[in-house]
Amino acid sequence: MKLQKTTLILILLAFGLGGFVYFYEIKGTPQREEIKDNKQQIFSFKEDDVQSLTVKTKNQTLNLERTGKSDESKWEIKSPEVAPASNAIVGYLMNLLVEGKSERMISVPANQLTEFSLDQPQATIDIKLKNQKTHQLILGKPDFNRRFMYAQADPPAKPDGNVNVLLVSTDFENAVNRELSEWKQLQPINDSVKPTPNQGKPTPANGK
Repeated sequence: MKLQKTTLILILLAFGLGGFVYFYEIKGTPQREEIKDNKQQIFSFKEDDVQSLTVKTKNQTLNLERTGKSDESKWEIKSPEVAPASNAIVGYLMNLLVEGKSERMISVPANQLTEFSLDQPQATIDIKLKNQKTHQLILGKPDFNRRFMYAQADPPAKPDGNVNVLLVSTDFENAVNRELSEWKQLQPINDSVKPTPNQGKPTPANGK
């Protein structure tokens, strides 16, 4: 009797495992491949194609332009003040724009953009290429578990009907929400005040 009960349990487990494998490996494959196929490049340009960037957040509007210098900063802040830009900070944003992929794309009615905070975005990035073509990335709010954030790439000027909303990395949020001082290149400290040869030496006493 014990043998029959054990055998029955093993058979049920085998059926359960077989059903899981069937639904996960066979039935679930098209859905997983559909999500995988949705992972695509946000933009197709290369880093060297970019001439200028305008990063607009709720706190400031920052204009950056490529300088073409190789021995100093490759980027320069044009406004709100003129200063050399940090290659590392701008490079971090550029890498996201060039290499970044969308996790998936969803189609929603244009009047539902408010649900993703894309009508009043936390940041807008305008990109101008050397060939005078332009691109734009609008960053909305993070999703419910903050794994990704909602975005629009090159949105239509007058949306009509459904529009495409992307799920992109939250690294974009970290890349744009910075103080102006973080965007600036750190200047080397110049020790311009040099001591005179006799500075710091005691004055010899007058001997008799």
